[in-house]
Amino acid sequence: MTTTSRLGSSGLPDEYRRVARVLEIIQYIAARPGWWKRKTLAQRYEISERQIQKDIDIIRNRLGLPLVHDGAGYFFERIPRLPAVQYSFSEALALLLAAQAAQQVSGIGSPDLAAAVARLQAIFPPEFTAMVAQITNQSGQTGQRTHRQQMLLLLNRALIEQRKARITYSTQSRGGQLSERVVHPYHIMPYVRSWQLIAHCERREAVLMFKVDRIQAITLLDEHYTLPKDFSLDAYLGPTWGLLRGDASEPVDVVLHFSPEAGAWVSEEQWHPSQQVEEQADGSVLFKLHITVTAEFVNWLMYYGSRVQVLEPAWLRERVRDEHKAAADIDYHTGDPAQSGGAMTC
Repeated sequence: MTTTSRLGSSGLPDEYRRVARVLEIIQYIAARPGWWKRKTLAQRYEISERQIQKDIDIIRNRLGLPLVHDGAGYFFERIPRLPAVQYSFSEALALLLAAQAAQQVSGIGSPDLAAAVARLQAIFPPEFTAMVAQITNQSGQTGQRTHRQQMLLLLNRALIEQRKARITYSTQSRGGQLSERVVHPYHIMPYVRSWQLIAHCERREAVLMFKVDRIQAITLLDEHYTLPKDFSLDAYLGPTWGLLRGDASEPVDVVLHFSPEAGAWVSEEQWHPSQQVEEQADGSVLFKLHITVTAEFVNWLMYYGSRVQVLEPAWLRERVRDEHKAAADIDYHTGDPAQSGGAMTC
């Protein structure tokens, strides 16, 4: 049996999470010297100041960076200059593709990454210019992708520097009506084909989720904010599968049986903090969860078709069966949906 007992609450191994945190702390302090303290770092990561001190010791002793504290906050006395590195053609091309892919992921230092991509692009022969530009700006999506990257750049800067931001937001539930609000960014996360901002909204006086693609404009303010000590991303997201809660019910125990082919793929990913994976003798997989079932989860099950069977709860098994029946009853000659029911409501 394989479980996630060695994983942290975010679904990542503890050692991996610590390395990622140390690298992020270096980025934060370099971006805003003298502002970050041990206390504010502990609040940012929801860990003890003692653990932050261990991270500081790693930066100083293992990485050899001259990190000092002047009474106000941490800063680096100097940043080491890196020697020039020569790459083979294939190595440089691989790095360029990886760097451009990383530009789509929030949480990475966008200005530095953009500069790295520009340097990598510049070393290629002129004949590659058009093809490299095509990789960066995909046809039909250039404007949207450029705007999204600009919004992510500003939001990541606001998050790193803990600055309030005024956003102009298009609310879908109100027919795209625009509204201005001041937010305190707490977390930015990629989701499906877009990105989500989790932030405290001063207008609503609540922590809300904003789709980055609906943010029309951002202005960084001079005012700063502090992440609340009691804010937890896992607690905020709760046991819900996905981000769209809708009128989801209470959390339930779900047991799924995947075929060997589908099970091998599903078991490689961390889909939810509660998941437990049990490999069977025939190569199939029992997949157990404690979640709030949403329309997103039902859609996820539908994707696997006959390769997954819902064992528990019975009402979810019936719901998935009805969905498959409704799909099979569609008249593809007329395009009319089946009249037998099975519409997803969640």
